[in-house]
Amino acid sequence: MTTTREKLLTADDLLRLHSEGVRGELIMGVLHETVSNGLEHGEVVVNLASEFHGFVRPRRLGRVAGSDSGIQLERDPDTVREPDIAFISADRLPLDVRVRGYSQVVPDLVVEVVSPSDRPAPVYDKAQMWLRFGVRLVLVVDPETRSILALPSEGSARTFAENDTLDCGDVLPGFSCPVRNIFDT
Repeated sequence: MTTTREKLLTADDLLRLHSEGVRGELIMGVLHETVSNGLEHGEVVVNLASEFHGFVRPRRLGRVAGSDSGIQLERDPDTVREPDIAFISADRLPLDVRVRGYSQVVPDLVVEVVSPSDRPAPVYDKAQMWLRFGVRLVLVVDPETRSILALPSEGSARTFAENDTLDCGDVLPGFSCPVRNIFDT
């Protein structure tokens, strides 16, 4: 008896599927479809991405991208993950380099916003995955508790509550933002 192995997808296959309206991430060649996460999730992503973009762009510190950008983390089999927000410093990816398709440069900072359907363990596992691939800081943003868990690659985790001011340490020196601004509409 002969068995056939399921064909693994590549990053190029995933790009083609996105153009056909299929949304998802690729984990070791296997498509994991994703769905939209609702208005509150989207507002939080836009609010925080706007704060980062307003700080990063005028200083030419790097790039801020949203989830549909995708980051290719592995090849053969391919893994492409979609953080809600990614910051890639100009040191890691010079601003004059045009990137078509998925970035193969690991971000310095990744934001994952907890959606209503998320369970804590998978969100934490995804944050740890980003750190294993070399992300320097992962922010897990929880609209339900109106708090942000900062997980640095080195040092201790820190929680920012609604009345705190978020900073990103040496990943984005000088950046600060009232946590309340991220959650207010």
